[in-house]
Amino acid sequence: MNIAEEKKILEAVLLCTQEPLSLQDMANLFMDEGIAGKRARDHCRLILEELKHDWADRGLELVNVSNGWRFQSRAEMKPYFERLRQEKPPRYSRATMEILAIIAYNQPVTRGDIERIRGVTVNAQSIRSLEERGWIEVVGHREVPGRPALFATTAQFLSDLGLVSLEQLPPLQILQESDIADSL
Repeated sequence: MNIAEEKKILEAVLLCTQEPLSLQDMANLFMDEGIAGKRARDHCRLILEELKHDWADRGLELVNVSNGWRFQSRAEMKPYFERLRQEKPPRYSRATMEILAIIAYNQPVTRGDIERIRGVTVNAQSIRSLEERGWIEVVGHREVPGRPALFATTAQFLSDLGLVSLEQLPPLQILQESDIADSL
């Protein structure tokens, strides 16, 4: 099999799967071709780079997210998709977004940790809506009395934001002195 055929195969698989594909999943496609292990993954990386180049001037782009590679529409296509969509995407309250940010930047955290940082009680519905969206999950329990649940973000959260890892989150902004002075 030549590289043009392998590109066609990867392109078709990436376009037709619903979930991102890992390098190992893609390498498994070519196991019968006598390529295995690291060499197969390196070969797939080469093909992926060629595909990225091939799709550079199109409405879709090939991206690497936390749980693998996928095709997605370019940001400049968003207004056109919004015209097709009759229903509005879910809107989250400021409190829910604050809770998500606290979990993302401080994970794993308990509900008590979130309440201490925010200074107010956490609404259970906010936690539930983030869990239903697949953006946070319980990853364990803190070994203290009551064994509170520890929350962390998921691969779905990173994937939905188009990130590979949490290190790609924007840095937390430090309050400027004027903001601090205004609040006093």
